Amino acid sequence: MTSGVIFPELLSGREDEKILRPWTVREGSTQRGSASCNLAERVMEVPFGSSAQARVVRAHELMHARVSPHVEHLMKALDEVSPRALECAEELRVNTLLARLHFDVALLKDGTEKIGGRRVADAGEWSEAVCFFMAVLGTGAEREYLAGIRQGRASWLPALRAVRKRALALLDQQSTPALASTRFDDEGLPSGYATSTLAIARMLTQTLEARAPTTPEELRAFRRSLELGGRRPATGRFADLVFDASLVRYATSSVGRIRRPRATMTGTTLRYPGRLLTDDQRRAFTQRRSVHGGVVVIDQSGSMDLDPQALSELLRAAPNSLVVGYSHRPGDRGSTPNAWLLCDRGTIASECPSGNVGNGVDGPVLRWALGQRTGNEPFVWITDGQVTDSHDHPDVALTLECANLVRRHRIRMVRDLAGASRALRSGRPQSPANLAAFGRVGHQLREIVGM
Repeated sequence: MTSGVIFPELLSGREDEKILRPWTVREGSTQRGSASCNLAERVMEVPFGSSAQARVVRAHELMHARVSPHVEHLMKALDEVSPRALECAEELRVNTLLARLHFDVALLKDGTEKIGGRRVADAGEWSEAVCFFMAVLGTGAEREYLAGIRQGRASWLPALRAVRKRALALLDQQSTPALASTRFDDEGLPSGYATSTLAIARMLTQTLEARAPTTPEELRAFRRSLELGGRRPATGRFADLVFDASLVRYATSSVGRIRRPRATMTGTTLRYPGRLLTDDQRRAFTQRRSVHGGVVVIDQSGSMDLDPQALSELLRAAPNSLVVGYSHRPGDRGSTPNAWLLCDRGTIASECPSGNVGNGVDGPVLRWALGQRTGNEPFVWITDGQVTDSHDHPDVALTLECANLVRRHRIRMVRDLAGASRALRSGRPQSPANLAAFGRVGHQLREIVGM
């Protein structure tokens, strides 16, 4: 068979075409990755052979040419979904359409699926395991791929089957004409792509970012997360820190410093007479020294319910401090800022952003703020002690990470904004008796100190 027999130009019915141009058809093969359809450049690679398998592969690429979205439509979704999830979800839609047209999709395999599944499982690549499973779902490659996963990570199979069930349910709800439709919807997207591929890609994105469930309890929560409106599954990791670069700060009229008393052996004011008996150096006198305002990290998640007026008062009271607020939108992939510099040692933000409901970046923001700390200046964390992952789930390992930062760097925790000013002026360490007020972080610290 020659390339002259393949005419993608003869495909008709697309309602989202802007400019019709000729196609370039090149010879490929039936091996995975050796056939493709580039809509932007209008280049197609397909096997030219006369075998039944070659025919199905050609039909697969022609179906892409008939229904797959153009680049500008794909770009609209990349803020909310993973490109890999989008790619594999579209493969599932195309294969489903082929099966409905009675093509033998069992021939869509090349014999590498089992070893590929084993390699993905051995590498612990849960996200790729989920995505590629969608790409082979319903084809002859599905069974062999799952056999490879079983050899490496059998514990993943129940979760993968749950994803399979949910994806097929989304497709079964639509007729074949609706699934293949390229008519624009109200948002300017081809409707078949928007209601199937994009919907599955959203589900896949939150799934591949999740931690692979291993216990019965985690599996039940994972299955619930796949349902429409279900809570996102736990990820077991913090989100990346994204600062709001658009925040405008203005210079204060005067740079404030805190006058902190320091016990000394000499002076004019006898402030600590008890130290004449208890301190071998008899540091009973006091001297005052000017110090920088310190570092303040503010949890602005929904559970904190902070008063905007109290926050403004804190910034005015410590204009020479470094004050950073944070709150992550659960499931956000980096398009929404989750941290903002409210006060930067002499400059104050003209407005204070509100939070994004969740925590999500407790550990990263603490580590960042510790990197900005000067010497032994006071460090205050305004928090309720409820540390969460990027999907806003509590996590023991992440909580312990934050508790160790508090202990190692002598971070002073306070519950509210009013207590922050007092903590900045006090050189006293965190009282173990107060740890019970700080949720899971406080519980971890109490275990560390043996209370």
